[in-house]
Amino acid sequence: MVYMSSRERMIAALANKQPDRIPVSPDISNMIPCRLTGKSFWEVYINNNPPLWKAYLNAVDYFGIDGWFVYGDLQFKTKTTVDREIINKTQDMWVVKDIYHTPDGDMTQIMNSLRADSPTTIEKIIKDFEKDFKKFKHIWSDEITYDDSLFKQQKKELGEKGIMSVIIGAPGLHYYIDHFHGSLEAATYAYYDYPELFEELREIHERQIVKQVEIAIDAGTDSIITGGSGSITLQSPDIWREYSLPAIKKITKMCKEAGVISGVHSCGKEHYLIEMCTTETDLDYVNPLEISPMGDCDLAEIKQSFGKRVALMGNLHTSETMLFGNANDVRRESLKAIRDAGIGGGFVLSSGDQCGRDTPDENIFAMVEAVKEFGQYPLNLDRIQEEIDRLEKSKK
Repeated sequence: MVYMSSRERMIAALANKQPDRIPVSPDISNMIPCRLTGKSFWEVYINNNPPLWKAYLNAVDYFGIDGWFVYGDLQFKTKTTVDREIINKTQDMWVVKDIYHTPDGDMTQIMNSLRADSPTTIEKIIKDFEKDFKKFKHIWSDEITYDDSLFKQQKKELGEKGIMSVIIGAPGLHYYIDHFHGSLEAATYAYYDYPELFEELREIHERQIVKQVEIAIDAGTDSIITGGSGSITLQSPDIWREYSLPAIKKITKMCKEAGVISGVHSCGKEHYLIEMCTTETDLDYVNPLEISPMGDCDLAEIKQSFGKRVALMGNLHTSETMLFGNANDVRRESLKAIRDAGIGGGFVLSSGDQCGRDTPDENIFAMVEAVKEFGQYPLNLDRIQEEIDRLEKSKK
């Protein structure tokens, strides 16, 4: 088989085809690239020095992974503008205030940006949904402009290191909790107390999403990632069907018609989502297929049940294996994943959602080495199983 670049390999696998070898792309989209810079995390998250996407590309080079570039930024703009100010600095934390200016008034958000961890929002913009709705809905206005200059720079620097993706999440409680002060509890009360306003919000948001997808496709993205963290875990399957699924149907159909790969990211429980998306949407791939107790996905069962319809990206346990395991543990679990889901293509070896900051570098290198040694197509399952057995015995 002809050698492929990382971009070609990822595109082939996520389109449910067979590349030259299994791609390897652990989810290190945030904390590990920040750690590798050697700088305080606020330098990356607040000062963009370097921006997170550049830190990620450096991590791709360092580990030799196939890039899953999720930072495609078309700088969408609506009638809402945001001003940022740093209101306090200590040795270990910056306190950052964002002021959202809308045609109907301002909203504020406060975030703690930590020296060695991702930022945490401590005050969110919606304090009273009914009162704040007329301001909040401007964030989801379908009156959109954009600037693709940064996107073009990102594409150039990414090159053949990986697949270019634009994230356009689907509506739902899992998405809106980032805006409700009181998080999921407050968003859930608002959903039941003000169903008409929530439905209006869904409609506005969905119209915006459609325009964003059109722009991203025209800009030349390889892929669009939709869904969102905790799509099923943070809301019921019924609410997901009501709020998220209609948008996912539209997004995946538009992508299919344009020849762009569509993916769903949903950490936590995902089995129900996969089953519905394979029968009711044009989805191309799912990620991250987390195992119990974080999720409810058995990789071999998912491959057998749905692998002919969608590609799979996952699913090494991010804490038990990646963070607390050793290189042999990672090698063994990588080989099991290759055995369970790699046959015939349509598989990217990855982790569950977001490897922790202190994940040992050698564990990520172990994933890469496992693929280089055993991930070439056609797969040699006997050889893979022999190595699994050897590692199992050495563990005892």
